[in-house]
Order: sequence, then C-alpha cells, then structure tokens
Amino acid sequence: MLRGTVRLILSVVMLAAAALVGTVTTAGTAQADTCYTWNRTLSQGASGSDVAQLQIRMSGYPGYGNVLAIDGSYGPATAAAVKRFQAAYGLSADGVAGPQTFSKIYALQDADCTPAHFSYAELNRCNSTWSGGAVSAATAKRNALISMWKLEAMRHALGDAPIRVTSGFRSYSCNSAVGGSSNSRHLYGDGVDLGAGSHTLCRMAKQARYHGFRGILGPGYPGHNDHTHVDHRSSRYWSASSCGI
Repeated sequence: MLRGTVRLILSVVMLAAAALVGTVTTAGTAQADTCYTWNRTLSQGASGSDVAQLQIRMSGYPGYGNVLAIDGSYGPATAAAVKRFQAAYGLSADGVAGPQTFSKIYALQDADCTPAHFSYAELNRCNSTWSGGAVSAATAKRNALISMWKLEAMRHALGDAPIRVTSGFRSYSCNSAVGGSSNSRHLYGDGVDLGAGSHTLCRMAKQARYHGFRGILGPGYPGHNDHTHVDHRSSRYWSASSCGI
C-alpha cells in the first residue's frame, strides 16, 4: 500500500514537472509569422539577412538626428535602436532581440511586411508597378517600406493617433504633372508628404527628427505650408522655419 502511494506521488510530481517545462518552452518561443519569422535571438556581433530585416523594423528608433544603417550587421547603433523600441512598447529594454521583441514586431506588421497602420497603396497613388522613377521598382518599393516603418515609430511616439499621408512614390511623369522638383525624393520612393489631421504640420516636422529622416521640410519652407515632407536623402537637411526648425 505504501509503495503504491509513493509511486502515485512520484507520478504526479513528474507530470507536474513535464507540464512546467512545456509551459516555459512555449512562453519562450516567438510565434511564426506570415511575413517574416526570426529563428534565432539576435544581439551585438550577429550578422545576416535576419539582422537586416530587424533593422528595417527598427529604422524609426535611431535617436535624435541619427539614421540606422540597414547593413545586416548588429552593432551598437542597432542595439540602441532595439532598446528604444523595447522601451516604447513596455518590454525589457536590453538591446537583445528575442521572442518578446519579435512577437511585438509580428503584432505590428501585416502579411506583406508593412506596418499595421500604413500600406503600399497609401504610399503609391501614382504607379502601382513602382516603375518609372529614379530607381528600380524593387528599390523604390523597399525605400517606401522603410519609410513606413519610420512613420509607424513616429505614429506611436505621437500617441498612436493617425498620420495622414498625402503623397509618396512618383514616377517622372507623375512628378512632372504635380510640379515636383526634378530631383524630388518622391522619385526614389522614400519621400512622403504628410497632411494636417490628428497632428499639426509642425508637430510632425519636429517629431520626425527622432525617427531617422534626413530630409524634413515643413511650414516656412517654400511650397510646404500645407504639408510636411520627410525623406531619406544622403545628408541632413531640415527646414521648417515656422516650426522653429
């Protein structure tokens, strides 16, 4: 009788331990995603295409006046951007991209890898094939994707109220039709015009300084009193004198 009781107790203990192990394993594994799934934890020193995919999602968190390079190399700047992202969403801010960080990204993106609050259609009302601009269609579309993730970060920083996009990618013919400059960043797919709505033009121009935009043009800059323009140009140029920029 005593031996049977001991066996029963041991069985219960073993079942409980197995259940606990299963719970821990599940909690530590990020869900698969229809857009892109990370299969390893990433930290400083890592490199590869999965790091580049992470950097696209972190491109809106480089810090004031900075731009995060999307080069597939997990260096200090990437770790700092990951920390800002983690802090922004209430995660443990350790700069290591693991299951919790990936799960938050999965929750923020749609099946086509765009962030939940922006779309390719929204950033391209000119030519649905993304062709006819200053770069290849694939490059223009990738540039627009990076812009969207920067805007997603900016949107979250502004309290998650909508940001209204009024113009994005333009082919040369579309750009000419609207009177755009011959070297407009819209031709590259990374130029985005924002209209007033939930936020004033000046508030968006000021906030954009924290989210990886090298080009910021707003009220006070010629031809920009009715919108704020942001882009990825090669060197910083911010001008919105009516906003104190």
